[in-house]
Amino acid sequence: MPFDWQDDTGWEAALRGTEAAYVAYYPDLAVPRAAEAMAVFGRTAAACGVRRVVLLSGRGEPQAAVAEEALRGAAGTVEVTVVRSAFFAQNFSEGALLDGVIGGELVFPAGTTAEPFLDLDDLADVVVAALTGDGHAGAVYELTGPRALTFEQAAEELGRAAGRPVRYTPVTGPVYASLLEEFGVSEAEAGFLAELFATLLDGHNAATTDDVKRVLGREPKDFSDFAREAARDGAWHG
Repeated sequence: MPFDWQDDTGWEAALRGTEAAYVAYYPDLAVPRAAEAMAVFGRTAAACGVRRVVLLSGRGEPQAAVAEEALRGAAGTVEVTVVRSAFFAQNFSEGALLDGVIGGELVFPAGTTAEPFLDLDDLADVVVAALTGDGHAGAVYELTGPRALTFEQAAEELGRAAGRPVRYTPVTGPVYASLLEEFGVSEAEAGFLAELFATLLDGHNAATTDDVKRVLGREPKDFSDFAREAARDGAWHG
């Protein structure tokens, strides 16, 4: 069933007969229109008889928190669980930073900030637990990996796993936005991304949490294990 965040006329058909839904808003919950979309989604989910919703959100994003509240406020009796995720480890193996790892240089506006990168397998397991199990209604889980690394440290670990040097080159937000535009990203989207990363990567998200362990009963995957597995699976063959 098609679902388009830009066209809410099809949401009821997509949700009808659904008991639980995992919600990942595009492009990000921090965009201004996200709160309104979450309110409409919450009302639609309630009207369609959806019992549970798990919402993917970001850590330390004030605008995302507004969107979370909009969903909760509109969802009525729907059980809403929020999972706020750290920076995905898979951004280096299948996301925006893949080409940088393959090319041997990560250009990114993170300075010397440390980030507790989260493996998407851990995120997926927490989401499934919240969708299928009891005791998660109303919870807000902050999901992180077991340790925080700077992007320079992450590049070193990626290089060891890939078997070739990978260096990190920090740039300012405006420079990064200009680079994105050179690769075809619109000026508006490039500016938004640069501003978002400036908000997320100012150090306030560097702390780790034990929420993955609280939900799953096990430790989250370490970044070095992610890197070895990604290299084994051929992520950086080029």
